[in-house]
Amino acid sequence: MKQNLNYRRRPTSEVVVGDVVIGGSNPIVLQSMTSTSTMDTPGSVAQARRIADAGGAIVRLTAQGEREAVNLAEIRSQLRAEGYTVPLVADIHFSPKAAFAAAERVEKVRINPGNFVDPGRVFRKIDYTDAEYADEIGKIERGLLPLLEICKARKTALRIGVNHGSLSDRIMSRYGDTPAGMVESAMEFLRVCVKHDFKDVVISIKASNVGVMTETVRRLVKAMDAEDMHFPLHLGVTEAGDGEDGRVKSAVGIGSLLADGIGDTIRVSLSEAPEAEIPVAKAIVDHIASISSPVAEADEVEVAASYDDCAPARRRSRLAAAVPQVVGLDIEPSDSWIEVTAGNFDEKLPLLKANPAVFAVARLSGTSPVTEGKLLLHRFAQEGLENPVMLRRDYSGCPTDVTLAASIELGALLLRGFGDALWIEDSRSDKEALTRLALGILQATRLRISKTEYISCPGCGRTLYDLQEAIARIKEATSHLTGLKIGIMGCIVNGPGEMADADYGYVGAGVGNVSLYKGKQCMVKNIPTAEALPRLIELIKENGDWKDPE
Repeated sequence: MKQNLNYRRRPTSEVVVGDVVIGGSNPIVLQSMTSTSTMDTPGSVAQARRIADAGGAIVRLTAQGEREAVNLAEIRSQLRAEGYTVPLVADIHFSPKAAFAAAERVEKVRINPGNFVDPGRVFRKIDYTDAEYADEIGKIERGLLPLLEICKARKTALRIGVNHGSLSDRIMSRYGDTPAGMVESAMEFLRVCVKHDFKDVVISIKASNVGVMTETVRRLVKAMDAEDMHFPLHLGVTEAGDGEDGRVKSAVGIGSLLADGIGDTIRVSLSEAPEAEIPVAKAIVDHIASISSPVAEADEVEVAASYDDCAPARRRSRLAAAVPQVVGLDIEPSDSWIEVTAGNFDEKLPLLKANPAVFAVARLSGTSPVTEGKLLLHRFAQEGLENPVMLRRDYSGCPTDVTLAASIELGALLLRGFGDALWIEDSRSDKEALTRLALGILQATRLRISKTEYISCPGCGRTLYDLQEAIARIKEATSHLTGLKIGIMGCIVNGPGEMADADYGYVGAGVGNVSLYKGKQCMVKNIPTAEALPRLIELIKENGDWKDPE
């Protein structure tokens, strides 16, 4: 069909959360989560205030049990007394009773399908007959219905939040730890909501792997569309980390989906103070708005609707280097490259076909770089061009920080399979910074691994050790282990499951204690944090993955 490639939001229903409306034509909602104990009322109130003052429209707090869920009422009461109307969300794992209590006290409850009705992952039962599987689906309805009834009576919204690595044994038995399993886990709960006419639902489906996260969200959109569901979507890259790496991963994942019109509310999960997440989220949303104007050449392009396109239209060129290259690091500019834009494509087409091994420099110079890139992607696929493609963009006049702008724009195209090299320019940045940024974007898209990858959660009330201090110490000791993935997690809820593809894990196990993992297997249990880093290094050495710094 004829489809304008310009940015457009996926149509969704509206969900009211206190005085905030998510979905429909409403602005994208920014939110964060406290890292305080939910029983620490003054601390939680103070942190919620800081999130709201930074521009956060919704604040989430963990509720491990009924005691914490009940105390949410006191936190809410104190915020209201101080003039803060920011809605509160209870984050629930493993405890339906906590969800019931929270639904009577706050504006929204988040549950995880992987552990709300199904038991924790024990892998005692792997094979289910069709009859057994159907009976398990019936248990979901029986377990979820009491919560839906409370939410209806209290006008409490619900978030159904699926996380990669925390799928139930039942889903794992049939789908494995896959995007298909994540989507089905969400759809099972959504079908119950639809059956019982409960519409105040927001859905999220997250992963720390940006490629897995974006693919899974696109699959979920297609699945919901096929069953005529229009629930709004909450976007986020879990355990993105801190500093530049955390911002790059978040901007690539969240930004690439927003650029395709997917997403109604977002959270940038950084291992930093919660209020630090909000300016990053705002900058991402603002940049998407700034690059959403149309380009004339896109109007007559025949493509599928952008937000339901799961598969890349073009894979990386078979004539390119084994890993994407970076101008200024691997190669220098050349007069033999063929510069191509959305406007001069037809003029350059004969030259491109005559020189298939020469770089086509896709210069994204207009106000709609993602749209321009999509147009070029479509034309390259349409013409069957073999040329390796270099994505070139100059950010010198861009009001958005180059880290976020480049991650959103170039990451969106790389995730679609378009791009064999990056050329990032910015008069405000030195060559070293731009090279580091290019490598960071390529690492976030898993196209080129050039450093240690840290999968670290932002922390919450379940975290019982100094997470940020631990992250700093672990990074200092292991940053030279290029290609190794290390998970640094606050608690067992977001532990071995959420760091699903990490090589090693450092996971909170209690007050001041952690456990160490190799993959998903716990190798060292419940040791003091003072001993944990040396033991982690020892574990890495025992398995042959350690190398001394150069």
